[in-house]
Amino acid sequence: MISRKRMLVGALTAPLPILGLAVAATPAGAAPAPRVAVHGDVVSAVARSARTGTVAANRAISVAVSLAPRDAAALKAFAASVTDPKSPLYKHYLAPGQFAARFGAAPATIAQVTAYLQGQGLTVGKVSGNGLVIDASGTAAQVEKAFNVSLSTYHDAKTQQDYFANSAAPTLPLGIATSVVDVAGLSSFRAHTHFDRVRAVPDAKRHAVSGLTPTQARAAYDLASENANGYTGKGETIGLVEFSAFKQSDITAYDKQFGLSAAAPTVVNVDGGTTDTSGQDEAELDIEVIQALAPGATIKVYEAPNSSAGDVDLYSALVSADVPIVSISWGSAESQVSSSNMSSDDTSYTSAASQGESFFAASGDNGSDDAGDGGTTLNTNSDGTYSSETAWSGSGGGTSSQFAQPKFQSGVTSDSNRDVPDVAAVGDPNTGWAIYTGGSWTQIGGTSAAAPNWAAFTAVYDQYAAAKGKSALGFANSSIYADATGSDYAHDFHDVTSGSNGAFSAGSGYDQVTGWGSYDGANFITDNLG
Repeated sequence: MISRKRMLVGALTAPLPILGLAVAATPAGAAPAPRVAVHGDVVSAVARSARTGTVAANRAISVAVSLAPRDAAALKAFAASVTDPKSPLYKHYLAPGQFAARFGAAPATIAQVTAYLQGQGLTVGKVSGNGLVIDASGTAAQVEKAFNVSLSTYHDAKTQQDYFANSAAPTLPLGIATSVVDVAGLSSFRAHTHFDRVRAVPDAKRHAVSGLTPTQARAAYDLASENANGYTGKGETIGLVEFSAFKQSDITAYDKQFGLSAAAPTVVNVDGGTTDTSGQDEAELDIEVIQALAPGATIKVYEAPNSSAGDVDLYSALVSADVPIVSISWGSAESQVSSSNMSSDDTSYTSAASQGESFFAASGDNGSDDAGDGGTTLNTNSDGTYSSETAWSGSGGGTSSQFAQPKFQSGVTSDSNRDVPDVAAVGDPNTGWAIYTGGSWTQIGGTSAAAPNWAAFTAVYDQYAAAKGKSALGFANSSIYADATGSDYAHDFHDVTSGSNGAFSAGSGYDQVTGWGSYDGANFITDNLG
């Protein structure tokens, strides 16, 4: 079963094994210098792609070198305790500075790796705020020498991509290799796809609104009733993970149509941001869904190049800035991502859990062939209130092949590995959202509509919590599972019990199609916060 690495957000797992001894080539007569390979640091697409040539020696290349956290075992133990409702440390999260001081790489380690990179002729850029990623750049020749790799160009017929990549794992001197988890940027293979599904709308009807409106969505998910009415997410911040740019003019048109007084999103450029607009509809879906449900929230759109280095730096930036709520609608199958890259991202997710950040990620739109937030088909009453949901056939779900079952899933599933999704919301494009994108209206669904839906709800929850002097949702998984396994489950969630995504069927309680189901906003808030 293929699962999505983006669904592993918050999974508290041990780092993947990545190191092994290797010997680099040395001049004749010289003693071989021991080097260590960063195992798994090769994209799987290389094995199926046709090699088309070499990379020009003077081509500019940027890399992101991920470092191992200081005392990884202690970090794993802390993250497990701070997210365990039965622990005295529950929700006693760390601030980013505290995390960096306690678990970031030691200054001496950062200095040692920096000195090596500079000694190879690379220009060292920023070090992430959490002390776990070092950016560097140079020519292809310098990068090949520094990491003892050969870079070639390839064509992948499956995805129709032309890209460059290394065909063997990079190696580093023994003295620093044990401090390095991943070297991202040795490949330009596109790292992620987005999961929105667009309902076909005739051109003649693209001038008219079709799909869920803000009023309808707030009614359906019980955010318009007395207990939740008036809470708009004001004072809360949501970060969006995007590998494509958006147009503010589309967002402005959406807000004007529905009379939303929402502030324009702020773009945070990572690694120079992106000029790619191939996923513009995805970025605009994410923004508009959040503004529909939480128009008072501050939205920060983190944009990065769609590459392994962009991925690593984007997640590092999010956790270093301690963005409290994050929505992720882009992902890739575990089988398509190097194990070292997954290990680097897992450290970022564990950092987020330790700092009490709520991450929501789309589970994919290809049913059980994807492995988060699942998708449903939403049915409403004549007054717009919730009637029922059934599992959407495209809802991603399954079991991870790489990550162990985290503590919050204990007793819920029988698998030894991480199951997804955790929760769900409307994803069927036929009952999807009215979205203004590309200068006209369309109707969009997909599990990528479920992720910003839950993120927006969390902003409303956190605003309510602040008004009552209570704790924010924090690390969402443990809070959600604690509620779902308690006496308020039927009151706070819409349990989706029918439908299938292929290998799995929805049923009572948790399932690998819709997780625990969707939320009843007002009930969830008042049952948890009073």
